[in-house]
Amino acid sequence: MPLFEIETDAHIIITWAADETAAGGVVHEAYPGDKVIRLTKRPRDTWVISKGALGLTTKRVDVCSTARDCLSKSSGDKVHAIRLYMHETGTDLEHARKVIESNMVMGW
Repeated sequence: MPLFEIETDAHIIITWAADETAAGGVVHEAYPGDKVIRLTKRPRDTWVISKGALGLTTKRVDVCSTARDCLSKSSGDKVHAIRLYMHETGTDLEHARKVIESNMVMGW
């Protein structure tokens, strides 16, 4: 069963569901007053939250939606995601590698 990330106006919900409709149903059942802002099928069956992204460490990590999109398009294949990121942004290999790896640890 796929893992879904659902962002509402008040919550971020991580849940397993058969499809997007069922995932939306989980939200409406648990939080009927919430409006779904974003519903994303995760490419893997695990979820990781970076303490740096939450500000719980002294090291801050920036979230990059382009890198997350590249990771999603590549189904988690780091090398392919790096190539996609380089193509989409025009950045060099080393910078692309750092951005992709940083976003991998943030639970893309």
